[in-house]
Amino acid sequence: MNKYTVMQKKEEVTRNWYEIDAEGKILGKLATEIAVKLMGKHKPSYTPHVDGGDYVIVTNATKFAVTGTKMLNKKYYRHSGYPGGLKVRSLEEMLEKKPTEVIRKAVERMLPKNKLGSQMIGRLKIYTGTEHNHEAQKPEKIEL
Repeated sequence: MNKYTVMQKKEEVTRNWYEIDAEGKILGKLATEIAVKLMGKHKPSYTPHVDGGDYVIVTNATKFAVTGTKMLNKKYYRHSGYPGGLKVRSLEEMLEKKPTEVIRKAVERMLPKNKLGSQMIGRLKIYTGTEHNHEAQKPEKIEL
């Protein structure tokens, strides 16, 4: 047995597929679990500078739960870059206009803010219904 820390190399990475049903799950706890799987922190071979995470499929993306009055009070901000170009949407409006973006933004903000984070968010697949087209990869269902 090696007495030194073993650093994973990108050639040694093996990726699994996981499927998570978001129905009835709290948004923040759901996003945390997804981010951990995308980063690969659940693996003993985790190395910070290597993208060793897995693929994650989220189904029923609009049926998550939030506590308190977040549905009305939580705001999403974006800016056009021009003076007076601030756009504000509540969580309720985001679910109407872009239902998958709520989970995507929650997870993306938990990932590293660099090239690795961009690669990781690319492995996240979000669907509003129960059907997805990744059956061939035989995803493992995860209960949170």
